[in-house]
Formats: sequence, structure tokens, C-alpha cells
Amino acid sequence: MDPVSRAKLEAGKGLVGNANQGGKRQVTLIEAERWAELMQELSADLDPSTRRANLMVSGLSLENSRGRILHIGDCRLRIHGETRPCELMEKAWPGLQNAMRRNWCGGAFAEVLDDGEIAVGDAVVWESGDGKGIDAGHNFPNQFFGELR
Repeated sequence: MDPVSRAKLEAGKGLVGNANQGGKRQVTLIEAERWAELMQELSADLDPSTRRANLMVSGLSLENSRGRILHIGDCRLRIHGETRPCELMEKAWPGLQNAMRRNWCGGAFAEVLDDGEIAVGDAVVWESGDGKGIDAGHNFPNQFFGELR
């Protein structure tokens, strides 16, 4: 997992150049705050790339976000569900896999709805429940890291 500052998204496929394309699991996301909580709880100091998610966001919760639309820059992502931690998390740190199983600590997976480019520092906001805009007061920075091939 190599950090990058910019990436292109393709609707219906995911990250341009990523090995996994299509389906409902086109992009995976984690929360910076949740990762920090897990590291503190486990007395660990693992880089967030250990999670192998494509996108790290901060300032908003992914918990119970299934069906919601997330705006990142000019792109939209539809959250399809919770990303369940695999055995690689346990190999990375004893107890990490189990700790990630609660409250969406493993993050979420999403489908890309719009073509576009995203970059570190782009606004990350939820679309309002009525689908007519974005939730006011939720303009947050993000960090991007991905496996781009």
C-alpha cells in the first residue's frame, strides 16, 4: 500500500489502476479517528495502510452508513456496507481483527457513482437525506492512500 495524494475514480469500476474493479466493493474506506482509537486501545502503532483500505477520511462517522451517499470532491460514493476485518489484521497485531469487528471499526465499502479525481484535502460530506444537496456543517478534510497498479 503506497500513499498517494491524488487518484482517479471511474463510475461503476472504482479506482483507476486498482486490481479490484466493479461490483459493489469498488472502494474501501476507514476513519482516521477510529484507527487512532484502535491503536490506543491495543497499545499499537501501526500505519493506517495496514488496514489496506483505499481511502481514509476524518471528521465524520461511517458507522451505520449503508445506503448513504458520500461526496468527496466532485465524486460521489454509495456506501453498500461494513468492511469486515480479515485474518491479515490479526497477523498485523494480536487482537486487532476482533477489535475491528465492532461498530464499523473496519470501515465501509462503496460503489463509485461519478468519474473524477480526488485529492488529499478534498471536502468529504454526506449527501442530505432528501438527496437534494449535502448536509450543512460537515465539510471535512480527507486523506487518501491506495494500492494503485
